[in-house]
Amino acid sequence: MRRIMPRSRPLVLVTTATNPRETGLRRKDAVTGLNYSQALYAEGLLPLMAANLEPDAAEALAARADAVVFSGGADLDPAHYGHAPEPGLGLVDPSRDAFELALYRAARALGLPILGICRGIQVVNVAEGGTLHQHLPAVEGMMQHDQRNIDYPPFHRLRLEPGSIAAQAAGSAEVVVNSAHHQGIAELATALRASGATSDGLVEAAEAIDGAWLLALQWHPEMTYADYPEQRWPFRAFAEAVHARV
Repeated sequence: MRRIMPRSRPLVLVTTATNPRETGLRRKDAVTGLNYSQALYAEGLLPLMAANLEPDAAEALAARADAVVFSGGADLDPAHYGHAPEPGLGLVDPSRDAFELALYRAARALGLPILGICRGIQVVNVAEGGTLHQHLPAVEGMMQHDQRNIDYPPFHRLRLEPGSIAAQAAGSAEVVVNSAHHQGIAELATALRASGATSDGLVEAAEAIDGAWLLALQWHPEMTYADYPEQRWPFRAFAEAVHARV
C-alpha cells in the first residue's frame, strides 16, 4: 500500500445513527460501523464521523469536507417522498432524515464526491425526488434481500450497466454483493441512472446523470472490504474521485 502523508489525506464526512443508551450514562450516541472508517483510511482518506445536528449545520460541515459517505441505518420516513407508512416499515429517525437530506443537498451544491451505502442510496434517491419500497418482502417477485448470515459475505449477483461508474470500477459486468436491507428503490429519481440491478429488477447501484461524482449502492461493501479484496472497488473508485478533486 502506498504511504499517504497525513496532510495529504482528504477529509470525508461519514454520517451516523443516533442511538440512545439504555444503561449507564443515559445519553444519545452518534455511531456507525468502524469498518466504514477503516476502508476509507485504507484508501488514503481521512474519515470524520458527523453527528446528526440541526439541518442548518449541514452547509458549514460540507464546506469543510472534501467528500461525504452516507452510511447505512434506519428507514427513511415515507413522508419525505409523499407516501403514508405501510405495514413492514421499520424504525425511522426524523432528525437523521432532516440532517442527511440537508447534508446531501449541500454536498451536491458544492460538487463534493458522494458515496451512498444501503440507507445511503435511499437518501440519495429520495433527495432527488424518487420513491422507495417500504418493505421488499411485501413486493411480489422479490428475492431475499435481507440475508441471514450476520457476517454478510457476498450473497447475490448484480448486473452492472456497461460504461457505468460501477462497471468500470469493478472491471466486470457482473459482481456478487452482500445484502442487508428490507427497503429499496421503487421509482428511480430522474436525476439518477441505474448502474446495476438484481435478477428481480431492483436497482442496487445508481449514479448521477450530471454533476459531481456520485455512486450509491444498496449493499454494504464496508462489511466485505477486509476479507474480500475483489469487493474493494467502490471505496477505491470513491477515493480516486476524491483525490482527483482536491
